[in-house]
Amino acid sequence: MCEKENKKEDIIEFGQMEMSDIYILTIIGEIEGHEELPSTSKTTKYEHILPKLAEIEESRKYQGVLVLINTVGGDVESGLAIAEMISTLSKPTVSLVLGGSHSIGIPLCVAADYSFIVPSGTMIVHPVRMDGMMISAPQTYEYFKIIQDRILDFIVKHSDADKDKILEMMLNTGTFTKDLGTILVGKEAVECGIVGEVGGISRAMNKLHELIEIRNKMQT
Repeated sequence: MCEKENKKEDIIEFGQMEMSDIYILTIIGEIEGHEELPSTSKTTKYEHILPKLAEIEESRKYQGVLVLINTVGGDVESGLAIAEMISTLSKPTVSLVLGGSHSIGIPLCVAADYSFIVPSGTMIVHPVRMDGMMISAPQTYEYFKIIQDRILDFIVKHSDADKDKILEMMLNTGTFTKDLGTILVGKEAVECGIVGEVGGISRAMNKLHELIEIRNKMQT
């Protein structure tokens, strides 16, 4: 199979592609964890993303990564695993939120060296949830708190957001009638320190090229 056909297959199968020396990584739909979601659902499979990020790190071909995000969230452990991989890449990374970056999508956004959100882009900040039947015991709540603290600590470490403010938004009761949380639209995500700035694809690409140039100068 020729290189052009390989690229086409990657876009169809995984939603990923390379463009000159930049790799375009897309995180869309729901982050799929250890359980396979229905075939009718748009998903990002972490078992596909993690090996690709390892390949990018080792490859001399790729100079930077642009992460395009439009996700409703999903599996917490898998989302954090991808976020940790992105944040530890030695090559420059820029994220761009298109549509939404909800729930565990927030750590995925801030994992990049620099982040953008389009004016109409949204983020939903809410507490950790778990589907299915749970045992109502103190240990259950402690487990939830540990997971939530992991998410909070990651967001604060990789952004300018204040931990107490993020927690306050998570536990907000005034936005949803039957749930907790806060919706941030465009510049609101920037104003609270989660995202770097409002902008689209051109600004995100320019920033990535800028970071690549800085890195190359430091290595010479």
